[in-house]
Amino acid sequence: MKLVLVGATGLVGREVLKQALDDPRISQVVAPTRCALAAHPKLHAPLTDFDKLPETVDWWRADAVICTLGTTMRRAGSKDSFRLVDYEYPLGVARLAKMNGTSAYVLNSATGANPNSSFFYNRVKGELETSLTGLGFESLTYVRPGVISGRRDELRLGERALVEVLGLVGRLLPVRWQLTPASRIAQVLLESALEHRPGVHIITSECCI
Repeated sequence: MKLVLVGATGLVGREVLKQALDDPRISQVVAPTRCALAAHPKLHAPLTDFDKLPETVDWWRADAVICTLGTTMRRAGSKDSFRLVDYEYPLGVARLAKMNGTSAYVLNSATGANPNSSFFYNRVKGELETSLTGLGFESLTYVRPGVISGRRDELRLGERALVEVLGLVGRLLPVRWQLTPASRIAQVLLESALEHRPGVHIITSECCI
């Protein structure tokens, strides 16, 4: 399988990249990024400006796309900037992949994704899911993890505090609020791409624990 991975430098994306490069079922990983990645025989990592995605490159033609792009309001600095990264970029990637014949798209979404949500974060995630559904992929999967655990390059104080609290109370909470390891989410994303099940599928946080 030839896989396109966007968001390869993030917490979940790094795990997907590692697992995909180790998986004999994956013949090539194309990981467009804004910064260089370590070389690997199976990896093609073209430096890419997501504001100006190339339309004519042949690496869009793949068996599946896994998208783990995402940011936070704090890092984005505004709602418009957040929407750019969490909605416009993933949708732009999906359109180009579909236009070039890629038939499967797997999105790392979020618990609570809903286009009608009163919470901006959940609303954007839900709007993206709705827009992706309209593109007509043969296989489309939304993975909706809860709070993600793992080591980040950036310091997210609020999220770090939440992770510590959830780590303490652990199994006392409903499954949807329990910590979801980034490595497990990556495994679910990768298997969804490999399975290539026809139709639209939602994988909830309960399935990622």
